[in-house]
Amino acid sequence: MSNQTNYSQRRASFAITRASLRALFRSPSAVIFSFGFPLIFILVFGFIGGGSTVIKVGIKAGSDTSAQNALYALLKVHQSLRIVEKTEQELNADLQKGRITAIVEMIPLSKDSTTGAYLFKLHTSTAGADKQPLLETILRDLIHQLDIRINPQLPSYAKVEVLPPTTGRVYRTIDFILPGQLGFSLLSAGVFGVAFIFFNLRQTLVLKRFFATPVSRMSILAGEGLARIIFQLITAVVIILIGHFAFNFTLVNGWLTFVEMICLSFLGLVMFMGCGFVVSGLARSESVIPPFANLFTLPQFLLAGTFFPIENFPAWLQPICKILPLTHLNEAMRNVAFEGLHLTDCGTQIGILLLWGLLTYAIAVKVFRWE
Repeated sequence: MSNQTNYSQRRASFAITRASLRALFRSPSAVIFSFGFPLIFILVFGFIGGGSTVIKVGIKAGSDTSAQNALYALLKVHQSLRIVEKTEQELNADLQKGRITAIVEMIPLSKDSTTGAYLFKLHTSTAGADKQPLLETILRDLIHQLDIRINPQLPSYAKVEVLPPTTGRVYRTIDFILPGQLGFSLLSAGVFGVAFIFFNLRQTLVLKRFFATPVSRMSILAGEGLARIIFQLITAVVIILIGHFAFNFTLVNGWLTFVEMICLSFLGLVMFMGCGFVVSGLARSESVIPPFANLFTLPQFLLAGTFFPIENFPAWLQPICKILPLTHLNEAMRNVAFEGLHLTDCGTQIGILLLWGLLTYAIAVKVFRWE
């Protein structure tokens, strides 16, 4: 009795953690899914660098967007252009960060003007300089089409004036892709990793053998969970550092941003591990774990802003995207990494992740099985 009383549960947990960590690093599937796949996507998009050829522009408040403005009508349906509708303050912020190429100001001119019917002023920043020449080319081509169609004898339909650019920070493809890939790596590890490990421990009677020792159930959970957390946080560190030093991924506040991203990774991973416990408890055989896990992970892989902004989805689908926890983890990471926000500024996203965590662990307590 005295041996059991003096038994150190903390040492038992750390022993389980060390053994589980060794098993994770020796597992090809764990290394490939946690390190390999995210890094492959980051490498691909990192080398692409420039991202989509679609040019996003905003329309300055007070511009003439009436039906008489034929050039604006052509801009709205042009396949290479996308008009972003936001407040003037939001558009100026997007312009500074390179999320839009320009803010277009459309000013009608007097009927007797010798320069045309409209003056199109382009408010630009250095962050969108790479796509500005293409935007100018598209505008001048559309104006030329209108000149031919309306009346070749009249002055040009519109004049384009490019204002001196303001200083901005380039928003690269890697700045969007890396947080999404990191978030999905944490999601996959938390759900699939936990579900498979605890199901296998139960099926191989390892947990049952543990019960014959003084090790408590909470020590078993703590040891296995801590091993998974350490392994995935090492993954997060590697992904962020490779992205930053190899592809200039933005860490706007340097090491402080790096630490805050690791904190978000920890929070997201713990929440996703709760889903893994739920799947492990519901599964009656190993073959049903992937379908159960994919019910939770696949929609988030597709809809949570991993590869594309959720604004690109139809309006009816966007509210569903904003329910998913990975959406808020990705958003918080991007806000911290590029926007320069801190964890205290991400209260909404962190709060939603905590609510998801409470929900998943409440379900896990009900369905998790030890034998």
